[in-house]
Formats: sequence, C-alpha cells, structure tokens
Amino acid sequence: MNSRSDFRFDPRLDGLQVYLVGGAVRDARLGWPVGDRDWVVVGATPEAMRQRGFKPVGRDFPVFLHPDTHEEYALARTERKQGHGYTGFEIHASPDVTLEEDLARRDFTINAMAETPAGELIDPYGGAADLEARQLKHVSSAFIEDPLRVLRAARFLARYRHLGFAIAPETQRLMRQLTEAGEIGYLVAERVWTETQKALGEIDPAAYFETLNDCGALAVLMPPLATEALPQALARLDALPEMDEPALWRWARLGEHLDDDGQAALNGRVKAPNAYRDAMRLAALSRQLRQVLGDERPDVDMDRASAIMAWLDAIDAWRRPERVAPLLALIAHDDGGLADDLALGWRLAAQILPQALLDEGFRGPQLGQELARRREETIREALETL
Repeated sequence: MNSRSDFRFDPRLDGLQVYLVGGAVRDARLGWPVGDRDWVVVGATPEAMRQRGFKPVGRDFPVFLHPDTHEEYALARTERKQGHGYTGFEIHASPDVTLEEDLARRDFTINAMAETPAGELIDPYGGAADLEARQLKHVSSAFIEDPLRVLRAARFLARYRHLGFAIAPETQRLMRQLTEAGEIGYLVAERVWTETQKALGEIDPAAYFETLNDCGALAVLMPPLATEALPQALARLDALPEMDEPALWRWARLGEHLDDDGQAALNGRVKAPNAYRDAMRLAALSRQLRQVLGDERPDVDMDRASAIMAWLDAIDAWRRPERVAPLLALIAHDDGGLADDLALGWRLAAQILPQALLDEGFRGPQLGQELARRREETIREALETL
C-alpha cells in the first residue's frame, strides 16, 4: 500500500533523496487513518535546504518545514547516548548518514520503515513482518538508551491492542531493564503527562497503565495508582459513557477512588493540568455520593435529599452549572436510579433563585440560609413523589 499516493513532483525536492518515514508508512499498511507525514532527506546539508526555501525549526537537530505544505523534513541523523533520561543524546546529522542508519535509531520496527517517492517500501529491520505478526518489537539494543520508549510502547499498545497487537517478550525484558536501572526516574513530569494524555485518548487506555505496571514503571511514575486497586480503576476506564473530552474523564475515573492526598500526589507527579485535577476531584465527590446513598456505606445514615444537596454544593453547581451534566452521565453509568434523582432534584432546585428571596426581604446570611433550605426542601418533596 502506498501511503503517499497523492505524491506529485515537487521542484523543491529535485535532486534530493527524500523518503516518507514513520507513522504514515506504518498506519497506511494497517489501514489506519494517516495523519501527519514526516520526511527524511538523505545526503543534504542545512544550507541546501534553506536555499530551496525550507524554514529551519529544529532546535537540537536539523528539521525544516516545507514552505508550501508545512510538512516536516528532517536531515538523516544518528544518535549516541551521552547521559541519563531521554534528552541525553549526541546528535550527528550530515550528508554521509544513510537512510538505514537513520531508521536504526527509531524505537520499533514498525516505525522504522520508509517509502520512496514511487511508493517502494524500504524495510531493513523487518517492520512489515512485525505488522503482519501484530508485534511491537524494538529495532535494536539501543532501545534501552531512551526511557521514553517504555511509555511509547505502552501508548502504542493502547492504540493497537484491539487489533491483536502485543509487545514482543524481548522488548518487554528491555523495558523492565530500563526500569530496574533507574532510567525511568529521569523522565520529566511534563513528558510523562504528554504520553499519558495521548494514551487516555486511545481506544484501549487500560493497556497503557497495565504495561507500565507490568514493567515496574507505574510505581516510579505514578505510585498512587500502583496498588491492589489498579484493576478496579482500569475497569472504570471502560465504564465511560459517550461524552466530550473522554481523555479528561478517563483520568478522573482512574483516580476517583483516591483521597485528597492521593489525588494531589498523583496529579503532582505528572503535573496534570488544572482541568484534569478538577475533574478527578469532582468524580471522587460523585463516587462518595454513590457510596453514601448506596450499599457501600451502611454505616452512614443520611437523608437522600440532604446528600444530594450536599453534593450540589460540593461541586459548586450553582455557580458552575456546566459541571452537572457530565457528572450525571458518569453516575448514570453506575447507578441510573441515583442519576435520575439527581437530575430531578437539580432541575427543580435550580429554579429557586436568590432574586425571589431578595424580593421577600431576605438579606445577608439569612438569604443564603433560606436559599439552601428551600432548595433542599424542594429536592425532598420531589423525591417523595417518585
């Protein structure tokens, strides 16, 4: 399958050895939608690229944007490990670097394939065979030089496991070796979050966390998740209704069982954005409501209307009404009856507005107290009619 069937002769590329590489080649052969296309240029210099109108954008190695398509063209390069983590590399880019040498530095064989302008496959490391075998396999032992590849392996499995993919046993061994050597600890939180957020948006996000847990990386990167509660937390990733921002709410469900300290520790370790932290807190409050009004907390005797009112207050529903709908959707997936009660109570209580009480003469603290009392009473009366 030619992943660039729309290729047209480009005079800017005349005389250059240009190859399509990476994800576009891989996904076209999987029948997967092809997104961004990346190119490698062999035998050229930065000056030659600039003379042809390409704009340099790479900080650590020569990468250029095509002036018309804005696609990335990188000069062929090699990498040599110099320090810890995923940034400790010495980059060598020059006209004498071959395509095979450039492909050798890539993580997995399925990402180390290239195509010529005519669509001819160049596959020196057996990526096509591993695609056929549904196998994620490292290109070389240099895999252990970059701990980020552990996260990438987990993320690719989250994307492709539903197609039958698995990580090759020899690659799993190298992932464990990276963890045991302490290299995982050198990954910066922002990079961990980038990979995690992408994985949360994949078809099978549980595969990501399972893979990290299996090789020991989860205990290093996200210790609050690496507990006996992980299987139940991962099961909740599938218990998600159709809703906007699925990655955000998957993260929320993943940590909804944690207490405040656990959530703070988890979100702090990966530097999760505020929206993700808030969603996890709100999901935890909703879980607590299910426990209080369900069978999980028989030690708690709380009036149903009071509990619903307390939940609406806790999620700040009166000032942030947009929070209610997604949380009701989450609750409905686990307890449809409770979600119905919440929806009814919210709809009626939200109709009681401060202005009406102001017109009756309520002011100051008495206004807030009376507003809360009437709203809760409205919820109670509505529940009694069901």
